[in-house]
Amino acid sequence: MKRLVCVLLVCSSAVAQLHKDPTLDHHWHLWKKTYGKQYKEKNEEAVRRLIWEKNLKFVMLHNLEHSMGMHSYDLGMNHLGDMTSEEVMSLMSSLRVPSQWQRNITYKSNPNRILPDSVDWREKGCVTEVKYQLLGRVRQENHLNLGGRGCSEMKSSLSTPAWDQKCQYDSKYRAATCSKYTELPYGREDVLKEAVANKGPVSVGVDARHPSFFLYRSGVYYEPSCTENVNHGVLVVGYGDLNGKEYWLVKNRLLKPKHHLGLFLFPPQPTQPYPFGL
Repeated sequence: MKRLVCVLLVCSSAVAQLHKDPTLDHHWHLWKKTYGKQYKEKNEEAVRRLIWEKNLKFVMLHNLEHSMGMHSYDLGMNHLGDMTSEEVMSLMSSLRVPSQWQRNITYKSNPNRILPDSVDWREKGCVTEVKYQLLGRVRQENHLNLGGRGCSEMKSSLSTPAWDQKCQYDSKYRAATCSKYTELPYGREDVLKEAVANKGPVSVGVDARHPSFFLYRSGVYYEPSCTENVNHGVLVVGYGDLNGKEYWLVKNRLLKPKHHLGLFLFPPQPTQPYPFGL
């Protein structure tokens, strides 16, 4: 992150030739106050301001198109509004599955089983507030096994933020273990739906490199330029139908817990492999 800031500051002389929009001064100050933004150097603030204006214009244009029926979701200027896609990606943890984990468990599908029209695991108390993706899946399993008891230490003892630094794990606070995991067959949304309905929330990866992802606010998210190159972990906690559009209910958290982004709605894509690499 520091390297990125340094590069931005080095380029500030060139950026200075570009002019900020003075009509946005009040909105800029309100946004900074809302998210507690402070910048050490004037040059850094100048760079952030220009990035913020670019993202704001992107959001405004998208939402205008949304109002015209061109999109199924809208965007908003959240705490990531002064960052580029590359910076957001650099702060995300990459998806890595430890090689020592057992991979010999395959999900046994029952295609003849009738599934409910909609599922929302939040209603059953198995989904925590929008924070840690992996913790959410383990905690849900613990909730089902123990009837909602025994999870209080899990969140309080996990204080490491989502960017790279030394893990603060302490075994004395261990509330659950995860020795195995089950992989779903690639490209089978029907199996994913069955697993969510019968087993619970499912951890998945998505392609989160687009501004539309980290500036998402509400609606059924669809980004046609998404690929199967996943880079961010989320949790599928349900599915359903919204105004005739089917969706996956996805719990997502980016970076700082107090500035969470909430729940996404992803559309199923039966003619393609998992949508957005889901």
